[in-house]
Amino acid sequence: MTSSEIVALRRALGQLRQCVGGLRARYGDVAAVQRLANDVERMDIDATELVDLDRTPRQREAPRVEREVVVVPDTPYDPEFWHDADDEGLGGYRSHRT
Repeated sequence: MTSSEIVALRRALGQLRQCVGGLRARYGDVAAVQRLANDVERMDIDATELVDLDRTPRQREAPRVEREVVVVPDTPYDPEFWHDADDEGLGGYRSHRT
């Protein structure tokens, strides 16, 4: 971010903070006003983090790791696979024994 962008962002956040203060004076400390105040605070924190990122040297990206793809077949399982398994669905315990 350039210094002019930082100044513009800080000015906009200050204006938002004033607007939220006006809303709080008009409507009180209702949930909607609290959320707006929290949003402005979060944006201020995020802006500070961006400024800090510009001040610190950039680290190289971590190397990408190839991930193994596991193919799960869509064919039905052998019924013996579920032998003696509990049914955890609706209706409680039900044995699969025949």
